[in-house]
Amino acid sequence: MISLSFTVFKYTVTIIHAEKLRDSSLYNGPHGVEEKSMLEILVKCNPADLTTFRKKSPDIFSDDECCFEKWDPFHMKFLQIEFLRFQVPRAVIQRTMHPWERDALLVRKSLEEKPPLYNLLIELACTRTSDEFLGARKAFQCLYSESVEEFVAVRVDGFQRRAFGSTCKYGYQGKRIDEAVIKLECHKLGRAIKTNQKNEIENDDEVLRILTTRSKHHLQTIHKCYKEAYDSNLEEILDKAMIVCPSEQEKEALTRVIVTRTDADMKDIAAEFHRKYGAPLIERIEAAALGNYRDFLVALVKRGMAN
Repeated sequence: MISLSFTVFKYTVTIIHAEKLRDSSLYNGPHGVEEKSMLEILVKCNPADLTTFRKKSPDIFSDDECCFEKWDPFHMKFLQIEFLRFQVPRAVIQRTMHPWERDALLVRKSLEEKPPLYNLLIELACTRTSDEFLGARKAFQCLYSESVEEFVAVRVDGFQRRAFGSTCKYGYQGKRIDEAVIKLECHKLGRAIKTNQKNEIENDDEVLRILTTRSKHHLQTIHKCYKEAYDSNLEEILDKAMIVCPSEQEKEALTRVIVTRTDADMKDIAAEFHRKYGAPLIERIEAAALGNYRDFLVALVKRGMAN
């Protein structure tokens, strides 16, 4: 068992830093793996390094028919059992996992929880690019022999089903916008907000269409237009109007966002967090987390902000 544990992490830490591995004594006999050194090395791996790791570790990852390297279920389960005392097995798995497989697992988790984590489902659809989410949909089909759309449709209804169905389509991601359309949709949002009761905004078809089908750049421009036209922040109004699911565990959400967005838009997330809450994200993490878990998340945030 101990040797197998060492084998799992030996591959994790030797791809880029073989010399450092030989000097760092990661294997501590009956105590297994030296966690701090492993995490320090994992933080330094960029997406290309992690792809190399997966491809060069056929005993841990297998090539799937959908062209991504899939975690072997036995090794994943073993990792979770072996390190029950270790606070971040989920973070390590998510960090090394192929993004398509990771997001496919998160989609399934979002609706298998009791109660369902609708916010997680919408988060995935909204924060991934069209290509990234298309990959997750391919991975989901390969892993579970059904489509994401089928899985969601039989478990979700109402606003959540319509919002997810619209958002997960392959949409335009570029920066081209039409100023006339921006102004028109800005005023449509304004009228919907003014005429509807707050708890009915989510059921307005025009609001749903604009928020779920337009590109990020388009929505940012609408936000600016709305603020100029109505002297108020659109995001604050929508935050109060939309139903929020409170069931998601904070530590799990913190781990997921940092691990999955480190190499994507962590700089923007940290800046927005500071603007909204008046404190640096790193300081909040240091106050809320402990030990190697805290150090790993802080190091990932620093890496993301430096990119």
